[in-house]
Amino acid sequence: MSASTLERTARTRRSRTRSRTVNARPALVISTLKPHQFDLRPTCASLVCPDCRTWVPITGLQTKQPKVVPHDTGRAGKDAAVRCHLGSNRLVTVDVTVKKWQERLEDGGAETASRTATTVLPKAFSPQTDRTLRARAERTAAGRLADWNAVLLRVAAADKKRRAVPAGDAPMDGPEVPRDTLHPQRPAR
Repeated sequence: MSASTLERTARTRRSRTRSRTVNARPALVISTLKPHQFDLRPTCASLVCPDCRTWVPITGLQTKQPKVVPHDTGRAGKDAAVRCHLGSNRLVTVDVTVKKWQERLEDGGAETASRTATTVLPKAFSPQTDRTLRARAERTAAGRLADWNAVLLRVAAADKKRRAVPAGDAPMDGPEVPRDTLHPQRPAR
């Protein structure tokens, strides 16, 4: 089976946004985002849109008014293209330096690495538990059948005592106990 020669590639984006449209919402301040929610490297300045949770490029990072690129929600080539009207063309206030961002990102990585779980070791058995498990493993079907036959007589005697009716069939202080099953009738509507 031959591989498809048609590959999906992203449309080339202009280096700067020519639109003067600016979102009416207040500017998005970078320092309010967590360090892993934005990227300030000059090659790929981007952030996570707080409204649709997709990664969006920031254009005009070196200009007076950097802003978020108009973008669609969802994954490319998989979801329907629905424009994110709340986050598109929103101004961005860059108040964090690249160096400070990298330090915060590295500190966060070191902190989370120390929180990774260790391998959980099984609890050691007590000697009594070990003996019980070994005895249970060594038992055969014939041994279990013999154990059941030894208990069967005592079980039958307990069942016989349980089924025995006491001498009086009614309580001393109350009315006689009904012996028939009651079937209540629904009232007519």
